[in-house]
Amino acid sequence: MKKLITSALMCLPLFAHAGTDATADCQSHLSTWMKTLHPGRQLDTEHAACKVWPADPSLTLAVQPLPKAGNTDDEGEYDVEVLVADSKSGAIIAHTYEAAAISSDAIRFSQIDLDTARYQLTPQLRAFGVRVTYEGASRVNPYEAQALSLYVLDGHTLRRVVDDLAVENNTGEWDGNCAGTFSAITRTLALGPANSAGYATLRVGETAKETVSKQTSQDCVSTDRSLKRTTTALEYDGTAYRVPKALHYE
Repeated sequence: MKKLITSALMCLPLFAHAGTDATADCQSHLSTWMKTLHPGRQLDTEHAACKVWPADPSLTLAVQPLPKAGNTDDEGEYDVEVLVADSKSGAIIAHTYEAAAISSDAIRFSQIDLDTARYQLTPQLRAFGVRVTYEGASRVNPYEAQALSLYVLDGHTLRRVVDDLAVENNTGEWDGNCAGTFSAITRTLALGPANSAGYATLRVGETAKETVSKQTSQDCVSTDRSLKRTTTALEYDGTAYRVPKALHYE
């Protein structure tokens, strides 16, 4: 199918939010879904997320991190269950289990969000996203990053079609008072024309900025410098959009 899909820029952060009542309803299902899929496993309720899908309110999306045995408060690995359920009954329609999907150590796993922006990959398939945020523990070497994965509900199969695209990367080194250098990379997605398989091209736009702070006799002065903007095209290969190593969150 060669029908063109209208380009739509999706900038960070771009989320569609369900009402608070609907979110509260789906929260009540989290433990039930866990008992159904992984009886005996512990759910990280602090980081689990769910919401009614604005594109189809009859469906509810959820992402559930499961800490592995031996995890401590500071480090460990998490398996992740991503699922789609019937909004009325809570019955699971499709799910995918990802072993050791998240690691948390010196770079701490801090948050999971469901992204329901308009990722219309084909006329029939709209993807939703899972964004995982990581933070560093060092005050003088700050670090924050976010990885985005996209999933499509294809019949009764839930498929991941984008794997851990690094959409934010903020780093720095400073003296704890003023003087230092900071860099920020942000990547956004735009939908391009469909390829021969009928899937839209994903255009990854990257902007980078460097900030230098210096102490003067009177104040702390910061200077921003915008770096080169780039665009990378991701094509669907019949199974997924392959993310180049340079854009992949490690």
